[in-house]
Amino acid sequence: MPDLLIELRSEEIPARMQRKAAGDLRKSVTDALVDAGLTYEAAREYWTPRRLVLDIRGLTPRSADVHEEIKGPSTKAPEQALAGFMRKAGLNDISEAHVHTDPKKGDFYVAHISKPGRDAEVIIADVMPGIIRGFPWPKSMRWGKASAKPGSLKWVRPLQSIICTFGPETEEPTVIAFEIDGLVAGNTTFGHRFHAPDSFTVRRFDDYSEKLERARVVLDAERRKEIIASDARNLAFASGLELVEDEGLLDEVSGLVEWPVVLMGEFEEDFLQIPDDIIRLTIKTNQKCFVLRKPGNGLSNKFILVSNIEASDGGKEIAHGNAKVVRARLSDALYFWNTDQADLPDRDKLTASAEKLGLDMSKPLDQRMARLDQLGVTFHAKLGTQGERVQRIAKLAAELAPVVGADPALATRAAMLAKADLTTEVVGEFPELQGVMGRIYAGLQGENGSVALAAEEHYKPQGPSDQVPTDPVSIAVALADKLDTLVGFWAIDEKPTGSKDPYALRRAALGVIRILVENGVELNLLAKIAQSLQSLVGQNRVEAAPEDLATDLLSFFHDRLKVYLRDQGARHDLIDAVITPASDDLLDITRRVEALGAFLDTEDGKNLLAGTKRAANILAAEEKKGTAIAGAVDPALFEFDAEKNLFAAVTQSVSQATQAIESEDYSAAMGALATLREPVDSFFEAVLVNVENDSVRANRLALLAMIRQATGAVADFSRIAG
Repeated sequence: MPDLLIELRSEEIPARMQRKAAGDLRKSVTDALVDAGLTYEAAREYWTPRRLVLDIRGLTPRSADVHEEIKGPSTKAPEQALAGFMRKAGLNDISEAHVHTDPKKGDFYVAHISKPGRDAEVIIADVMPGIIRGFPWPKSMRWGKASAKPGSLKWVRPLQSIICTFGPETEEPTVIAFEIDGLVAGNTTFGHRFHAPDSFTVRRFDDYSEKLERARVVLDAERRKEIIASDARNLAFASGLELVEDEGLLDEVSGLVEWPVVLMGEFEEDFLQIPDDIIRLTIKTNQKCFVLRKPGNGLSNKFILVSNIEASDGGKEIAHGNAKVVRARLSDALYFWNTDQADLPDRDKLTASAEKLGLDMSKPLDQRMARLDQLGVTFHAKLGTQGERVQRIAKLAAELAPVVGADPALATRAAMLAKADLTTEVVGEFPELQGVMGRIYAGLQGENGSVALAAEEHYKPQGPSDQVPTDPVSIAVALADKLDTLVGFWAIDEKPTGSKDPYALRRAALGVIRILVENGVELNLLAKIAQSLQSLVGQNRVEAAPEDLATDLLSFFHDRLKVYLRDQGARHDLIDAVITPASDDLLDITRRVEALGAFLDTEDGKNLLAGTKRAANILAAEEKKGTAIAGAVDPALFEFDAEKNLFAAVTQSVSQATQAIESEDYSAAMGALATLREPVDSFFEAVLVNVENDSVRANRLALLAMIRQATGAVADFSRIAG
């Protein structure tokens, strides 16, 4: 079977676009070929900073002939219906159609359509220009004289050459020479811009990739990553150092070079007084370089850079040039670092804010918090300033502190300082260090360790794979921060809609859920939502009835909890069986779902579920008909031992299950319910519920209601599948 090779070589492809663009090329081409009636065995895309490549193996050489019948209207149909049928079938006249007869419907028209297959070369030449012209670049450009013409080719950077060869492995491939704006596809390309400036011809993928390698281009991005990572580790090891791994940077750098050459640079050790995070981000952000560390002893003053050239001097000048830029950037970082630890020049203007927030103006971080308040930096137009928000968070954190085992005074102090680093020089330069710098600066001014840690951890978790805070003070501030965000945006009716969530409220709700559940925190969420709403009511920032907002926000938490529990492997029907509109202890819901799932995996659980659902179905049917059900069970009306045994078992089970639920021992509650399995089975085997005697029937229905009530204390069994 023939193979197809496509290369689109341009002046440059930004690293952040390469992977997606290569995937778009594969999907666009394979979809078009399949739609045209071709099939293929495998397709793989490749990318470098200058080219997108597609290797399709086992492509059919010709599309199949197509024979189909298109059923039309009755031969007695009006002209308008006949005209529509002819347009659909591609007929010039109705005489070209065949007449078929149906014994019931009479005569009707049928078009017999035959379309001969097409050679793959013709199909490829037909689809490729459209794919290239319509390529979904997020940003593209026109160039040259042709750019003045309407409809001229647009590409991410000037497109320089196209390869398109097709043919079986045993034969010389065909060059499919389609043309776009004067650029004709061929079998010629170029290798490395500097090391191999001459063109060369290729046949198919294997010989293409080999010739590229000789022309100093590593085509496979994963292999470029492996080369960079391996050489970097080896170079670090040879100097007695360790590479600080960074998968994101590795991805980016592999998209900047076609022929990776790993080198080592160096800067002055004086810069090591700057915190490691600042050094790492300075070198990464400005120079796309990797930092190195001394084994167990902080960062080294050496770093790894990746060049695209094998220099004649072994890379000394390249390393020297990079080091000069790194020194300049680190000098800026050192200035920011020192400035942040000094007194603010306008500290005398911050007295009012300091007194209002209870800040110590002898400390640099307190000064930064006072400035944040004094500047009136807006959090949201309808929710006030950052200073007002910090006050709300501090109040809520103090209220949450006893619940999570934290000191209210420490929680208040931590909340007051948590946002202070937003006005620091370092965070202004590197916003991704917010929280990290708060922790560092809080530690430098002698804050309690938990207070300093909360400055960083209150932002966590920032995603499903991020760790949750575990220190009680961090938990209190993190919960307060996220609850204030959620309550605030609910109060001004800025809730997520569909796929739109500009304020990351789903992430905030998931953060609250994970903090509570993974730390084993019992919290009456509805009460805390109400408390948070009251703070906003006091600031005249609530646009609806607080009770309605609280209920709606709790429902949103339920939806996110369902997603979280399903991701943990819980069955959706068990979650629905446990959650009620008033359930506001998310940890309690989680524990009930876990216990219920474990119980229903046992034989007792499965059989009790069947019996309970049978009882519930009978009750529902009789309640719908208006059948009388006794208000209480009367043992004097029992006619069978099975009734007596079930009544005794339910009475005892309810007592034991209630005690277990009160102590939140849901496994014990399930164990109490398990004792109902045999008496429920025996009851339905021996007793007919709907007897003619009204009193006996009402009494037996009341007994079924006791079963429903007993199991309902844990979950609504009627909502469980099975």
